[in-house]
Amino acid sequence: MQVALARRTLTPVGLWVFGAAASAPMVVLAGGIVATYATTQVTALPLVFVLVAGVVALLAVGYTAMARQVGHPAAYYGILANSLGRGWGVAAGLVALAAYNSIQISLYGLFGATLAAQLGGVWWVWAGLAVAVVGTFGVRAIVLSTRVLVAVLVVSLLIVAAFVLAGVGQPAGGELSWAGFDARGLAVGGVGGAAAFVVAALMGVDVPGSMVEEAVDRRSVGRATIGAVIVLGGVYALAAWAMGVAVGPEAVGEVAADPAGGLPFSILERLGGWWVPLAELLLVLAIVTSKLVFHSVVARYVFAMAREGVLPPGLARTGSATRVSAPRGGSLTQTAIASLVVGAFALAGTDPIAVMFTWLSTLGALGLLCLLLAASVAAMTAPVSVRGPRPGMWEWRLAPVLGVVGGLVLLSLMVGNVGSLLGAAPGSLYPLLLPAILAVFAVVGGLWAGHLRRSRAEVYAGIGRGTPTTHSVPDAINVSI
Repeated sequence: MQVALARRTLTPVGLWVFGAAASAPMVVLAGGIVATYATTQVTALPLVFVLVAGVVALLAVGYTAMARQVGHPAAYYGILANSLGRGWGVAAGLVALAAYNSIQISLYGLFGATLAAQLGGVWWVWAGLAVAVVGTFGVRAIVLSTRVLVAVLVVSLLIVAAFVLAGVGQPAGGELSWAGFDARGLAVGGVGGAAAFVVAALMGVDVPGSMVEEAVDRRSVGRATIGAVIVLGGVYALAAWAMGVAVGPEAVGEVAADPAGGLPFSILERLGGWWVPLAELLLVLAIVTSKLVFHSVVARYVFAMAREGVLPPGLARTGSATRVSAPRGGSLTQTAIASLVVGAFALAGTDPIAVMFTWLSTLGALGLLCLLLAASVAAMTAPVSVRGPRPGMWEWRLAPVLGVVGGLVLLSLMVGNVGSLLGAAPGSLYPLLLPAILAVFAVVGGLWAGHLRRSRAEVYAGIGRGTPTTHSVPDAINVSI
């Protein structure tokens, strides 16, 4: 029996919401932008957001073109398997599982630490509660998850808009400063670290590619992904600019590094009333919904790879029907992994922010950037059977080439500054663990593919080819927005 995810349940708006919610605007505002200013002291951070978003958008062109044509829930796995080869596909699948799991689990540290600071208690108790909540939503139909994401995302964007108005409404020194968009501000030592932080802030916008089997229209995957990059890049650039304007471009790094500065909530206080409590609540909810998105992606990777026999087939056989509303086996697997990792960090007594959140989120962002680069290479080398008889020059040649050039620059900046991202001492070898971990997963994937080729030829032949045909699975009754 060929099992499949519920077809035609995600509209273009729903796909866009998943991509935007994964990035979590409130988390970027309250955590990413403040931390970047504090760590790098780069005044031109708004311009860095614009430039990095442009590169990520170019990388997304080839990725989404391949995702649309291949139609595989384990997007990077299917893309590389159908272009570069089956061994590359399995390697990409394991790297993607490591990256998405890392980002998702890192957020438990942030969530636990945030609630422990606000309400008291120990961080891992709150993190354990979040594991249970996300696991419960993960085994439910995706329609329910989308409605929750929409509500949190809309209010989060309203709060960010209010923050921008509060910042530019009372500029430091009495007049607006455009130093945040001055290219001369890029000629400083911390710009590499700033680019690395921005890359991490935008990771997750590739999520719609893994929802393609459930999309109402496959063509909307590209629009949703690239649209999320452009909108979020603009929103984050405006938020970073407003923060610099409100505090003063030359002082924003120092204020951000001072916990007493209270950024960004001290700026929202200018609006009075309930804005700060609402922002604090939405920060918590945004962390949860971001976790839910990454949980859903991991569940789909596990389901799709198990359906083809690359992972244990039992993880795909979770119901008696041909169509399943949610990949329960993959969802339960991700919940189990998250529980074990959170428990391990709790037993080790590590700092949930400085160690768990920072290290795991950096590992995930580094892995996803590598995968976006690989997907662009796959688009350039894809056979006619994948690209179609009349492929567009922009989608399959120009944008991927430009994306790879820009992406390699971002990757070098990220690897070169990973030590500063993690707060490691100069000369420390610990940051090299992150690229090494990703390399190990890739090598293991390639070796496992070689084993399948020798011992289970039928499974090897089906790698990346296990998506059901259009008419073999009935459409779902309930459709998301």
